[in-house]
This record gives sequence, C-alpha cells and structure tokens, in this order.
Amino acid sequence: MLTVLLILIPFIAGLIAFGLKGSGPKVLGMISSLATVVIAIGSWCRFRTAPDSLNFVANWIPQLGSQFRVGLDGMGVMLCLLTAIASLLVFITIYNRNYEKANVFYGLMLLSQAGLTGVFTAYDALQFYIFWELALIPVYFLCSLWGGEKRIAVTFKFFVYTFLGSLLMLVGIIYLYSQTPDHSFSWTSFTTMQVNPEDQKWLFWLFFVAFAIKMPVFPFHTWQPDTYEQSPTPVTMILSGVMVKMGLFGVIRWLLPVLPQGAAMWSDVAIVLCIIGIIYASCIAMVQNDLKRLIAYSSIAHIGLMCAAIFANNEQSLQGIMVQMFNHGINIIGLWIIVEVIQNRLGIRNLDQMGGMAQKAPRMAIFLVIISLANIGLPLTNGFIGEFLMFSGLFQYNHWFMAFAGLGIILSAVYTLGMIQKVIFGEGNELTATTTDLQPGETLALSLVVIMIIVLGVYPKPMLDLVSGTSEVVSKLF
Repeated sequence: MLTVLLILIPFIAGLIAFGLKGSGPKVLGMISSLATVVIAIGSWCRFRTAPDSLNFVANWIPQLGSQFRVGLDGMGVMLCLLTAIASLLVFITIYNRNYEKANVFYGLMLLSQAGLTGVFTAYDALQFYIFWELALIPVYFLCSLWGGEKRIAVTFKFFVYTFLGSLLMLVGIIYLYSQTPDHSFSWTSFTTMQVNPEDQKWLFWLFFVAFAIKMPVFPFHTWQPDTYEQSPTPVTMILSGVMVKMGLFGVIRWLLPVLPQGAAMWSDVAIVLCIIGIIYASCIAMVQNDLKRLIAYSSIAHIGLMCAAIFANNEQSLQGIMVQMFNHGINIIGLWIIVEVIQNRLGIRNLDQMGGMAQKAPRMAIFLVIISLANIGLPLTNGFIGEFLMFSGLFQYNHWFMAFAGLGIILSAVYTLGMIQKVIFGEGNELTATTTDLQPGETLALSLVVIMIIVLGVYPKPMLDLVSGTSEVVSKLF
C-alpha cells in the first residue's frame, strides 16, 4: 500500500490545490511533499525487510488484459525517493515566491509528481504509458503559462518531440501485447515471451527513440536547451532533476529485458550517439554565456554518459548508472536553485554581467562551489562513485568508448570552473553590488543538497546496496 500512497498523495493534493486560495496551495504542496518523502524513506526500509509487500495489483481493464500493477525494486525505491526529495526542495525554494494563479501552478506541479512516481512504479505496460503522458501534460501547461517570452514556440516544440516519441512507444507496446501468449500488458508477460530477433531489430528503435527524446540523447536533444531556458526555474528543476530519468529508467526497466537481442545488436550505435552527445554538448557548454543554457548542455553531457553506460552490458555499469541517476538529480537541482537565486536577485543570466558575488553573497558562493565540484565527480562527493562505476563498466566493454566518453569529464571541469570564476570571483559591478545573500528557505534547500552530496560521497554503501539486486537481475536478462 505504501507504493500506492506515493502516487495518491500528490495526485489528490494536486486536485485539491486547484480549489484553494491564498497561501493554501503552497502549504498543501509542502505538506504533500514532506509526506511523500517520509513514505519513500519508509518504502526503502520496507524494501530491505519485505520487498514483496511493496507490490500491489488490482483489476483495472480486464477486457484488455491490463491491471493496475505497481511495485518497487531497488531502482524504483531510489527514483521515487528522488522524486519526493526534488519536489520538497522545489517547494522549499519557492515558498516565498508569489505566482499568478498559484493554485493552478502548485496543482500542476503536484500532478506532475504523481505522474513521475507512477512511471517509476508501473509494472503494466499500458499503465506505464498512461503515467508517462500524465507526467508530461502538466509540464506542458506549466511551461506555457509561466515560461519566458518565447515559451509558446518552445513548448510546442517540446510537446511535439515528446508526444511523437510517446506514439512510437505506444505502437511498440501494442505490437508486443499482441504477441504475448496470455494477451497481457504485465511486465512479466513482456519479459518472458520470446520475440523474434528480426522483430527486435525494428522494435528496439520504437522504444529507444521515445526514451532518447526524453533523456535527451543526440540527435534528439534539440528541444532541451530552449525548454530549460524558457521554463520557470522550478519546472526546470523537475525536468532536469527527475523527468529526464524517465528515459533512462525506461531503457533499464522495459527495453533491455523485453528486447535483449535488439539492444545487443544496436548497443554500439547507441553508445556512439551518446558519446557524440557528450562531446558536442560539452563543447557547446564551454562557449555559453547564458547560465541556464550552460547547465542545460551540461545535463545533456551527463545523461549521455549514463545512457552509454547502460549499453555497456555489465552489472558494474548498471549499478553505476542507477546510483548516478539519484546523485545527478540532487546535484543538478542544487545548481538550478542557485540559478533561481541569481535570477531572482539580479534579473539576469548572462555570465559576462556577473562577478564578485562571493563578496556580497558568501553563503551562496560556498554552496555553488561544493555543488559544482560534485557535479564534475570530485572524489568524496556523491558524483564520484557513480561515474567511477560507469567508466569502469565502459572500460570492460570497449576501451575506446571509455576513452572518448572520458573527454566529457575534462571538458566538464573546464566549463564548470569557468562558470564558478565568472559568477562569484573577480571584480564586482554595479549590478552585483546590490545583491543579497540567501534567504532562510534557500539556505535550507541548499543545505539539504550539500548534506546529501557529502554523506553519499563519503559513504555510498547504502545506495549501492539498494540497487545491487536490480542491476544483477537486469544484467542477466540482457
């Protein structure tokens, strides 16, 4: 029942928020996010002692062979916890912000959280697809109503890209459903049936393109920088910290176990696309002056490494990517909180107009340095262990793939350290001289991020133990 509550609480809270006024929606958002964090932690504890108790099945559409089937393995627990923590950090950061039509804003944010959690818990393919769309639709309206000047064109592009990918995936799901002996959408039926190797060749691309658009992976990435730039920063936090993980999760949960021969056949092509994306996005990030676009391209490079590690086809790389999904989500949300602070104070994102902010906002400067170093995988930060395992897995698969992917680490250090230099060091100017340091809510959110960075960097064993079983199962299926 804990798994169902993870979906129901934000879903019901989101519906209620639409009818509230004044500070009601933000208070409800905080209560809902705190409750889901507690339940997610409870699910982790329950998973260690009685994992089967986290599964729930109920009749839904028996005529189609579809059931409401949710459950949690180690990866699911971790991603549901990330979703809950991300929502809590967002609501803490923006608690003192005033949004026009706040009830609609918070309602849509909570519905998006429910959709994301549904994706990470679904063990029925039709249910997975419905939650996949439920997570997308609220974000479309959030970007359209509260985005930047170019929000309409950018959001339209984002919606067309993701919806086209969703339709391709739906075609693949329907075809596989027609091939199951029991005409069922259940994950077990999909993974145990024998799909013709020739069919797996083309079915692979129906699913991979859908997941690659969501991550995004080169050349399906073009919607991402514009969307991140034009979206309100709280929405960008969810997009970058959690929603891109839907694509990675989809590959691990559905693509590899269901179409193992197709994945093995096209794995080199997929890895090459990922490596191109790593180097391309890193080079673009190095010449960016817009802080939002720099972090957006940085995210493309990091996700490219994670996707490449998935197709390395060994337990070590899979364990690394599962851990890194959580750690990258925490780190990138921390960076977006800094962006929200700077944009709220100065009204700018141009790096050339910043500088010297360490003198006026020392706490913000310290947080920015710690989170940025974690984002490039400095040892004893949470970003290190996942990257180490992913590179180790890639090395086992192909030395050259690992070498080219490793260029992303060098380039990441270049643009990240350059960003730190431009934002907080050097001489200040008339604009930055008027800035103020962090408010209590911002300090609390960033403190939670840094605590997780240090604790999981120094002692990553609990997270590794959590996902070890899932990585072992998937590596054997693949």
